[in-house]
Amino acid sequence: MPQSVLAVDVGGTKFAVALVDPTGNVQEARRVATPPGGDAAALWETLVDLIGSVLRTAGRDDLGSGMVAGVGVGCGGPMTWPEGEVSPLNMPGWRGFPLRARLASRFPGVPVRVHNDAVCLAVAEHWRGAGRGSADMLGMVVSTGVGGGLILGGRLIDGGSGNAGHIGHVVVDPDGPECRCGGRGCLEAVARGPGLAAWAVEQGWVPGAVERSGQPYAGPDVPPDVPPYGEATAEPGTGPGRAEEPGTGPDYVEETAASGRRLALDAAAGDEIALAALDRAGRALGVAIASAVNLCDLDVVTVGGGLSQAGPLLFEPLRAALREHARMGFARRVKVVPAALGQDAGLVGAAALVLAADRYWSR
Repeated sequence: MPQSVLAVDVGGTKFAVALVDPTGNVQEARRVATPPGGDAAALWETLVDLIGSVLRTAGRDDLGSGMVAGVGVGCGGPMTWPEGEVSPLNMPGWRGFPLRARLASRFPGVPVRVHNDAVCLAVAEHWRGAGRGSADMLGMVVSTGVGGGLILGGRLIDGGSGNAGHIGHVVVDPDGPECRCGGRGCLEAVARGPGLAAWAVEQGWVPGAVERSGQPYAGPDVPPDVPPYGEATAEPGTGPGRAEEPGTGPDYVEETAASGRRLALDAAAGDEIALAALDRAGRALGVAIASAVNLCDLDVVTVGGGLSQAGPLLFEPLRAALREHARMGFARRVKVVPAALGQDAGLVGAAALVLAADRYWSR
């Protein structure tokens, strides 16, 4: 009887598929670019082909029952949960697409479970990453959007619609920028990479200008190389998983010059406006985390996604704002740490929906 789970991570820039064993180790993984502008059929065919490639590489000749112990999927929202009909904002070809039902027809007789991609990242960090051993944790991702997942009492909290822990829409500035949700001053509107880069441009930021000038940087220590913005990354061999095969790596980055990745690089090079942008994002994150800690009495908050790779330039203002706003004794004990699992986190979390269902699946 197969023990490995087929894990699927569906995003606007890439599809990722892997086999994950019961310990959370990624045995086989493949990634392909999401077809730009693809319709429902093109997107589905791309995913089916990728799944087939992973199974064939693992010596499992075809899709179908008996190949895997179950299927876990992380996908961008919105979606109906737990039914798994998905309408990812950055994939207009899928609107109300019956992803869970389609996969269940391919893999009859085994559980097929679909959840929000940010929830899967949080689950991964709790199960096998930086939040391991914590009973009460918020896992966050700060990327092209801001999302999260909430663990209380050692179990994933879903809420009525599967959206519990969606910290991106906690209001941090009632008079702040408009959010894509229709509100104003949401954490996502302030701290998401593209919005942050747009704010910096409005302040006069010229991407790459400081780097081209050769001006020495005298600010806080930062990692020597800020990795590509937009996807959490890790060195091969760190955390669950393994090094990628040649040509299957995760380097899907924003193409625009005024990107979150460029902003982090320029901040590391000493650009004052870029530094101010990361300070703005860090403080907004700290305010939102303080609210979550006061509400949920958390032990740990993990922060992943590309922008988290800016290191102290983001985390120092974050922790300063958290100290200012989390003043109760119980709230001051929270630890805010970078996420640990890197590029495989979404796959590991999706697999946990099946492999550790007693903690991470409630329906």
